[in-house]
Amino acid sequence: MRVPISWLREFVELPESETARAVADRLIRAGLEVEGVDEVGADVTGPLVVGRVVSYEDETHSNGKTIRWCSIDVGEDEPRGIICGAHNFAQDDLVVVALPGAVLPGGFAITARKTYGHVSDGMICSQRELGLGDDHTGIIVLPPGEADPGAEAAPILLLREDVLDIAVTPDRGYTMSVRGVAREAATAYDLPLRDPAAGAINAPTDAGYPVRSEDLDGCPVFAAVGVTGFDPTVRSPRWLQRRLQLAGTRPISLGVDVTNYVMYEFGQPIHGWDSSKLRGGIVVRRSQPGEKLLTLDGVTRELDPEDLVVTDDSGPIGLGGVMGGDSTELDPSTTEILVEAAYWDPVTIARTARRHRLPSEASKRFERGVDSSVQAHAARRVASLLVELGGGRIESESVFGTSLVPPTVPIAADHAAKVAGYPIATDVSVKRLRDVGCTVVEQGSTLQVTPPSWRPDLTDPNDFAEEVIRLEGYEAVPSVLPVAPPGRGLTAEQRQHRLIGRRLAGAGYVEILAYPPFIGESDFDKLGLPADDARRHALRLANPLSEEAPLLRTSLLPGLLATLRRNVGRGATDVALFETGRVFRPSPGAQQVAPRLRVDQRPTDAELASLDAVLPAQPDRVAIVAAGERYATGWWGAGRPSTWADAIQAGRIVASALGVTVDVRADDHAPWHPGRCAVLLVDGRVVGHAGELHPKVVEAYGLPARTVAMELQPDLLGVLDSTVPAPAVSTFPPAKEDVALIVPASVPVADVEAALRSGAGPLLESVRLFDVYVGTQIPDGTRSLAFALRFRAPDRTLTDTDVSAAKQSAVDSAARRTGAVQRGA
Repeated sequence: MRVPISWLREFVELPESETARAVADRLIRAGLEVEGVDEVGADVTGPLVVGRVVSYEDETHSNGKTIRWCSIDVGEDEPRGIICGAHNFAQDDLVVVALPGAVLPGGFAITARKTYGHVSDGMICSQRELGLGDDHTGIIVLPPGEADPGAEAAPILLLREDVLDIAVTPDRGYTMSVRGVAREAATAYDLPLRDPAAGAINAPTDAGYPVRSEDLDGCPVFAAVGVTGFDPTVRSPRWLQRRLQLAGTRPISLGVDVTNYVMYEFGQPIHGWDSSKLRGGIVVRRSQPGEKLLTLDGVTRELDPEDLVVTDDSGPIGLGGVMGGDSTELDPSTTEILVEAAYWDPVTIARTARRHRLPSEASKRFERGVDSSVQAHAARRVASLLVELGGGRIESESVFGTSLVPPTVPIAADHAAKVAGYPIATDVSVKRLRDVGCTVVEQGSTLQVTPPSWRPDLTDPNDFAEEVIRLEGYEAVPSVLPVAPPGRGLTAEQRQHRLIGRRLAGAGYVEILAYPPFIGESDFDKLGLPADDARRHALRLANPLSEEAPLLRTSLLPGLLATLRRNVGRGATDVALFETGRVFRPSPGAQQVAPRLRVDQRPTDAELASLDAVLPAQPDRVAIVAAGERYATGWWGAGRPSTWADAIQAGRIVASALGVTVDVRADDHAPWHPGRCAVLLVDGRVVGHAGELHPKVVEAYGLPARTVAMELQPDLLGVLDSTVPAPAVSTFPPAKEDVALIVPASVPVADVEAALRSGAGPLLESVRLFDVYVGTQIPDGTRSLAFALRFRAPDRTLTDTDVSAAKQSAVDSAARRTGAVQRGA
């Protein structure tokens, strides 16, 4: 909502010394979201004056353009010569002239310059050139006698104005009007409000144009005022046009401009019909099957039975509370106007506007709830302005229904103090509630509070407490940090989460948070998951943020892959990412709809158990993705791309952080490449998968070739319920031995390594594969695996006999379990 300060001052007598920014600060402290103060016209500086056209000559030049060489009186001794390309003015017309030294919007500086064979000593301005509007069809021509040549033009044009830009929250619909913002300003400054809707209005009557409502729940109040003898040729006065422009609306015609003006003034949307086009009385009802309506935006709409429509004998002529119909709109020949102001049910209007995808200034106000007591005032205000500015007379007035009566809410007198957490006296609470507009009756320790008709959002004791607190000032609410119970600290799961994150970050991976944690069916297809894969069984959101992602994630990979694609698309070709978080894995066949519980009492244990039964399993996951170079190319030599081995190593890093060793086996598991996929095992239990992604998955996500990924469930590694003990470091020297074994090509390296560890016994400190050879020096169908063995004893220096015996025992174990033969033996 944009509110010009001059308009606001008509309702509240703000101190003259108070700047727009000071007013904005007061309103912010009162709880309004003032996003800024727009200093309109501040970008126009220098001499801007009224000029009189003394004479002009039309000149056609070689480029085919006809210009006017004008002599303009700007109040100086001699007229100025100015070139102008517009032709919508005549001799003796008053125009607006920017003299040399002026600067117009966009930093356009005016100077005396030679053009078309003349020195143009200034510029005759149009609305667009001064930032007054989008009209560029011609220059501004002022009414005769409005000013003398040489007078300052800015005040005449109402060029400069400070405008408050207010973000209206859904519960503060009354601030979508100057009247509503003025009410807040009056309260903030403790000044009286000049309410345009104050005073008595005619009692409900049916003496005017016949109107009735067949749906009093949807439209309980309806006012109609008829105006005849209106002159449609009269243009809106400059002050009216300017205020509409400052509020963000383009002036159209006097009849339309007045209805828009009063809408901004009262917050009550108004509609005007051409009375000569109406056929019979006005009836408000729900739409009937098969009805259609051509709305003012030129679209024929299929009406829904829930839509509220305004009808006459010809059928629907307006979509109630949203937009009028084309058949009865005001046009340049309209002389008879029926002004309508009604109260419409907020829920119905919100649904209608969304159903027809037709948000309008009217629907935005009605769905937030307008004041149900101003319809007759607003309709009469429009009619009075039409008569005052466009001639004619008020012919008839019809009003049915009365203002809705908000329910009275009993509130404990100290409720606001309890909510705020600091003392607030009862008389202060009463005063603040009355400032809001509430009627308050004190009954001992209870306040009987009736909210005003313009605040339909006040329904709960906490709503009223919030009003008291915001008017007292949020800065008065004490800032108190909660005291943590001593001796607790992080939980085991939190320590595990942080430890894993530190280890992966130390290994060069960057943590991300894929938010929101939603995916779609297309992600399952991109990952190549089989139809019976458990990961396809996901919870569907009742109200998803996006129709493309209506499911809770069952894997971290879609979010990581989408982030990887975004980074690669922005030129980051070498990327390594990780994420830790929960996934949601409902049991097949389990109930997925939570029961609705009452809110006026604490749930029973059985009800809580029914809620828990619906919750899906939410295991923790950790996953990585990587593409491009794992180690960068530089002066030190060539880099190395990320490979399947890096993905497996990431799994080992996570496991080692928790003091666990994983076994690695080849596997075939989507979305990984069937020949470059590993399953990660702990004590024979599957904890995750790692490797290179399938080429089709890479193509579906638009990723670099040979992208790798790993995902595992750290819960299965064992919860970190205690610190991992540091390894004991022996003070005695290690003994290093290498062994090369020839094994069948089908034997996994992990099996050979496990056999070496088993046979070497407790003296073996580590075993590491450092070479793989396949060639003519060994039999076909085999390969040579070279391992570095490291032996050490905690209490002594090993002898050659100790080392030789342990090494031979390791080799013998490998021979028995894998058929290995020591190379060169």
